[in-house]
Amino acid sequence: MAIESSSAPKWAQAVAADVIGMRVLIVNLFFIGEPNIPTGWVLVDAGVGPCANQIVRAAEERFGAGARPEAIILTHGHFDHVGAVKELAARWNVPVYAHTMELPYLTGQADYPPPDPTVGGGGAMAWLSFLYPRRGINLGQRVQALSNDGSVPHLPEWRFIHTPGHTPGHISLFRERDGVLLAGDAIITTNQESALAVLTQRPEVRRPPAYFTINWPETRRSVETLAALQPNVLATGHGQPMSGAAMQAHVHQLAHDFDRIGLPTHGRYVADPVIADERGIVHAPTAQSPLLKIAVGAVLAALALRLVRRRHKA
Repeated sequence: MAIESSSAPKWAQAVAADVIGMRVLIVNLFFIGEPNIPTGWVLVDAGVGPCANQIVRAAEERFGAGARPEAIILTHGHFDHVGAVKELAARWNVPVYAHTMELPYLTGQADYPPPDPTVGGGGAMAWLSFLYPRRGINLGQRVQALSNDGSVPHLPEWRFIHTPGHTPGHISLFRERDGVLLAGDAIITTNQESALAVLTQRPEVRRPPAYFTINWPETRRSVETLAALQPNVLATGHGQPMSGAAMQAHVHQLAHDFDRIGLPTHGRYVADPVIADERGIVHAPTAQSPLLKIAVGAVLAALALRLVRRRHKA
């Protein structure tokens, strides 16, 4: 079931007393920290596009005037999770942390492999993916590698879990005390490949966005790892937070039956996964361009995105 709370701001996704989510167009980011205390909190991910002012306003509404985090934690470096990270890190003068396997894409050393528009079962968001940015960004000395021991800076109750597959250095965050899982895109709670699902945000436990997932064997293992945590609350990069027995059952079903309900039936990276190391991509299959399908899908998806933006502004 979805989570409801009367204590969180109207724009917020309630996750726990000290954790709220915020949706920026098609993606979520999270604030971890006690409300009304301007320091001592952490931002997880940084939205899509030029949204720094929106995030700063939300932070000040949540934590108070002049609120400034201790750090920004990135689950991964895809364009829809790092939109405002450069501006925010500079404005707040705070470090950015990510997994060491993700650093090549955050220090200007490597780009992500091309998305696969054909893998999403015909969804408009998947067909549009050939237009999505895949270039790495360069945070310079601002970005630092997370420790190998699983600890999360400034969040002593939390640990990070390496959950690769969607990207080489993807991480999820977990708090044992109350079973809160911030899964990033390793598991999501909407069908991100469908424009209609993105618009309606109907909660459902799903595989990561297929068009940007580059290693499906790793993805399967990551889903199994997260299911073994038996989370009580699931908050993800796309979709609404979920909790309760039904959510747990669906997470376990996705892990147990991944090859049937999670693995795409076809796609560039299904048969030939991307291999990466700490320097970047070591092997990636040659891209094939289904031009006609992409062109048709792009038109449909562009229309869908216009509807998303109108709804966001409303």
